[in-house]
Amino acid sequence: MALTSMVSTIPVFFSFFFLVISNLLLISANSSSLSQDIRIQEQDKDPFVGFNIGTDVSNLLTPAELVKFLQTQKINHVRLYDADPDLLNALAKTKIRVIISVPNNQLLAIGSSNSTAASWIGRNVVAYYPETLITAISVGDEVLTTVPSSAPLLLPAIESLYNALVASNLHTQIKVSTPHAASIMLDTFPPSQAYFNQTWHSVMVPLLQFLSKTGSPLMMNLYPYYVYMQNKGVVPLDNCLFEPLTPAKEMVDPNTLLHYTNVLDAMVDAAYVSMKNLNVSDVVVLVTESGWPWKGDSKEPHATIDNADTYNSNLIKHVFDRTGTPLHPEMTPSVYIYELFNEDKRAPPVSEASWGLFSGNSTPVYLLHVSGSGTFLANDTTNQTYCIAMDSVDAKTLQAALDWACGPGRANCSEIQPGESCYQPNNVKGHASFAFNNYYQKEGRASGSCDFKGVAMITTTDPSHGSCIFPGSKKVGNRTQTVVNSTQVAAGEASSRSLSRCFCVSIMILVTSMLLPFW
Repeated sequence: MALTSMVSTIPVFFSFFFLVISNLLLISANSSSLSQDIRIQEQDKDPFVGFNIGTDVSNLLTPAELVKFLQTQKINHVRLYDADPDLLNALAKTKIRVIISVPNNQLLAIGSSNSTAASWIGRNVVAYYPETLITAISVGDEVLTTVPSSAPLLLPAIESLYNALVASNLHTQIKVSTPHAASIMLDTFPPSQAYFNQTWHSVMVPLLQFLSKTGSPLMMNLYPYYVYMQNKGVVPLDNCLFEPLTPAKEMVDPNTLLHYTNVLDAMVDAAYVSMKNLNVSDVVVLVTESGWPWKGDSKEPHATIDNADTYNSNLIKHVFDRTGTPLHPEMTPSVYIYELFNEDKRAPPVSEASWGLFSGNSTPVYLLHVSGSGTFLANDTTNQTYCIAMDSVDAKTLQAALDWACGPGRANCSEIQPGESCYQPNNVKGHASFAFNNYYQKEGRASGSCDFKGVAMITTTDPSHGSCIFPGSKKVGNRTQTVVNSTQVAAGEASSRSLSRCFCVSIMILVTSMLLPFW
């Protein structure tokens, strides 16, 4: 080929070539973004455990503190009973998924005015999404059974809010539904005989059709605790608490011969059967509330810390085991535990204020046993608890307890001697906390080993500080875990970089092979 001909051809070739490459790179970038979106959507399909956050709480953490607490506990799904702007702002860019709610007292305005519904969406959804990952709107709460006079407004409110989401092009990302009490179903055991109360068919039939059309879940508040309270002597406590059962104690549906090892699964399947009886079979059940109170009055003797711990710990394991229900083993319902914080402002009975895992200031009421559930819920009692001195205890009482721990209790108190790593802060509370924890760990964190005549308490917060490492501390382990996680992330990034390098190398080879004939 003549040199002048080759020179004149190269500019045209390169213009064409770089146009092709630019388009390939753009396609590659878009494909990467699309793949990421698909991964996020697939992750959302996995069953999860979330938490309800109520509003009748004294001394609740500030929104910023609350979000930090959620992240520490590895809680990625929450349900609010309103659409608090400060909390929605604090949740921005955290990847914590949130259900916001329309309170019952707003149904009239929204259900009777499309413009009010559009304004609500603009103010509470559009203003925050997608920085704050709002996944659903729960419209009212147990409307049919608590405020039946508002029932005619329920579906109009839901449809008006959905139409406002459509106008904002958010209807595929954010679902709209309404939570129901279990009492809207009748004859729930055996599940195969369950059906919705016919009183509400005029609402439930079009509602289920809406949920089916929009791909939204049937939200149900399901409490085995109340099943047990209302059926004492009929439903064994172990069946309600997810405790292991012998085959003879399993509940058997005589119509399907399906075996039920726990009450919650039976309630979920009762909801599926109730929907099928109204010719709806493509709507999934989302358990928006379930839990167990840790304290009650004399009429609620089974509202105890042990039972609450057992129920919620086993519930979490049950969801993460992904075993589904007997009727639908392929579908494990996600569950929002009621609730994260005690709503201590609630009126009697005592149990109404005693459903939370934590007090409003994040102090644990009791400590779940959820080992084997990954990093979820860092208040796991199995491996990460400590014993420390309580606040507001006088120094004389603490000193007596400290003397016992280091003396007859045989705690190793060498680290709190002058010049040692845990001598500072040089006060009785700091020294007592170290000694109490040393004794507690030495005793294998046994029940009753963190008491010291009422001056000590169990905590999930590692009390280690500076070079003072408390016995039982996971600080080294946490660092290792962080490194492992970082390695995994880095590996993912390396994989992406590797793909990019391979792509670039392939392009270089392509360039070379196309240019060689010209030379």
